Amino acid sequence: MRAWDNKIKSGGLGRRFFVEPKRPAVLAERASLRQQSARRPSGGRELNYLLVFIGGGLGSSLRHTVNLISAKLFGTAFPYHTFIINISGSTVMGLIAGYLAFKGEASQSWRLFLMTGILGGYTTFSAFSLDAALLYERGQFGLALLYVLGSVILSLAGLFGGLALVRHFT
Repeated sequence: MRAWDNKIKSGGLGRRFFVEPKRPAVLAERASLRQQSARRPSGGRELNYLLVFIGGGLGSSLRHTVNLISAKLFGTAFPYHTFIINISGSTVMGLIAGYLAFKGEASQSWRLFLMTGILGGYTTFSAFSLDAALLYERGQFGLALLYVLGSVILSLAGLFGGLALVRHFT
């Protein structure tokens, strides 16, 4: 066993940077409960749609701002804007999901506004990253790998297929 592993297991300095073994199960369990509660009809359904709508507009505006700033700072030879958006959106999704799972609770309305609305308008890659992480945390490694590879490969295939159809019919 390496010294770093001993330090983590003994509760030393390194322990602060790693999640305890039981914590991933808590994250997956709470995500499952959220999915179940999202399926239940609620009295404030119209308000929830409005919150997602407003959050999506804010997230999309933020995405456009990042697009403009990154083009000015870095140029357009590489898709820095998408790169920055995907990484920052996934990071923020992890921060929010981790906070909700380990530290506190937020109402369904807040989760919809922040995660589905703002982050959904900003990037869908954050939701993809969270779903992949939840499958991994549940110990469904094969399914997580299938989800990641399938999403990337089939999304690219869909894009190229759509381009080919448009080229063929125009």
